[in-house]
Amino acid sequence: MKGTDSAAASRSNPCLEAAKACNLNDNCKKLRSAYISTCNKEVSASEHCSQRRCRKALRHFFDQVPSAYSYRLLFCPCKDQACAERRRQTIVPDCSYQETEKPNCLTLRSQCRAEPLCRSRLADFHSNCQAFLTSCSRDNYQACLDSYTGLIGLDLTPNYVDASFSNPMISLWCSCQGSGNMEEECEKFLKDFTENACLRNAIQAFGNGTGLTFSPKALPPLLLTLPPSTGRAASLPCSVNDSLPCTSSTQESGSKVNQSTEQSLCFSEKSLTTALMPEQKTLVEPKGSGSQLSSTGTVSALLVFLAKTAM
Repeated sequence: MKGTDSAAASRSNPCLEAAKACNLNDNCKKLRSAYISTCNKEVSASEHCSQRRCRKALRHFFDQVPSAYSYRLLFCPCKDQACAERRRQTIVPDCSYQETEKPNCLTLRSQCRAEPLCRSRLADFHSNCQAFLTSCSRDNYQACLDSYTGLIGLDLTPNYVDASFSNPMISLWCSCQGSGNMEEECEKFLKDFTENACLRNAIQAFGNGTGLTFSPKALPPLLLTLPPSTGRAASLPCSVNDSLPCTSSTQESGSKVNQSTEQSLCFSEKSLTTALMPEQKTLVEPKGSGSQLSSTGTVSALLVFLAKTAM
């Protein structure tokens, strides 16, 4: 019965499931144990931990562990307070996040901008988590989550404010008290975390895993190589929709792009797929594509022409 109760509790607490999944991966388990130990190690009677060492261990964890594990720990979807509190405790906030007093947010921002890594990652966060209407620009939730995670362990370490599961709020450990005539700017900066629709939707998208698509990495262009030519190659069409600039020949008024004697033609992989088998030298266009090229159209004729001229 106890085993059954434990399994049921794990299923009802996604954050607990995430911790168990991490423990099944050697690297995740080792680095998670390392930062938890470091962040809970008492330095002296007056200093319960070393925030600097704690944050360094956290950065190492999130930089080295695949997001398949770290995201489940940070963004696990919760339906009760126990789960939400476990999620909040992921980064050991008593050491890595909280301090005796809250500094001014603009002071914290200045400290971050003075450090190259923090400055770079803050710029990434502002760029990738910038709200566009009510969501992220181009719905690129993955980039926003990456940028948010990149801030953990730096001067601007963000975290969940409390154990709310119905309306979780993320913030920095700072306030805008004492900002003087800069209070409006301070509030605006703080709201980039507390009222960020892009970040909120990105976390929700990861949690529910349905109806939301994470943007894949850009696919490299497809390069087709033809036999070397002994004569002057004809100019290739470079203005076709969804095609990349040609690299096969040198325009008389331009510089030489490709120093080899091979002739190449580039196409965007998102618009064309290939079926270049030894017995079938044609390009096959995917269904539904808006490309103006087809397997029996311009490209095929062009390839045949160039092949003949190369003989």
